[in-house]
Amino acid sequence: MTRLALFDLDHTLLPFDSDYEWGQFLVRLGVVDGEQYAKANDQFYADYKIGKLDIDAFLRFALRPLADNPRAQLEGWHRAFMQEKIDGRLHPQAIALVQRHLEAGDLCCVVTATNSFVTRPIVNAFGIEHLVATEPATENNQPGANFTGSIAGIPSFKEGKITRVNDWLTGLGLRLESIEQSFFYSDSMNDLPLLEKVTNPVATNPDARLRTEAEKRNWPILELFD
Repeated sequence: MTRLALFDLDHTLLPFDSDYEWGQFLVRLGVVDGEQYAKANDQFYADYKIGKLDIDAFLRFALRPLADNPRAQLEGWHRAFMQEKIDGRLHPQAIALVQRHLEAGDLCCVVTATNSFVTRPIVNAFGIEHLVATEPATENNQPGANFTGSIAGIPSFKEGKITRVNDWLTGLGLRLESIEQSFFYSDSMNDLPLLEKVTNPVATNPDARLRTEAEKRNWPILELFD
């Protein structure tokens, strides 16, 4: 019997937001206009936390630096980002949670709105093979090519996470509705649509709005971080 374990990434498995930190990292490198970019990054992050993020406007903002720089340069910067922000900062309780599901033979996947360029190496660090993320488009749709600044498909955000997860499962010959036990761990009220679709929703390090919703629905609340 296949069991499914889905994990949000930012503030769920990580104690910070990788998309926001990548933006701040670019500011420190001087890759983007520091004051203007940092201000916009802060505003988008604030909008996300209160559930008012304009995902299309945010993606135009977040993917612009990917389009403005060669892929090889971006990958070099990302290796430095991993060393500075990720390596050694994965929380033991988050690692243990993932390992419990992997050792049980569960099908594990990170489902995140953050783009796959930023998140793929982070997900690898957790030992998770599968990733459903917002996909940055590449020139001529070629893997490894330079980015265009647009997205491929729909964003993995709110209801879009359901669509993207269903597409991924279909590719594996599975259907979410036919999986007897499915888990989704998330911190954010933005993920309520997908939380409602699984058999075992778990509010993980929840924001205030999700905590209230979880308490109302008697969903388990998991605290991985202090």
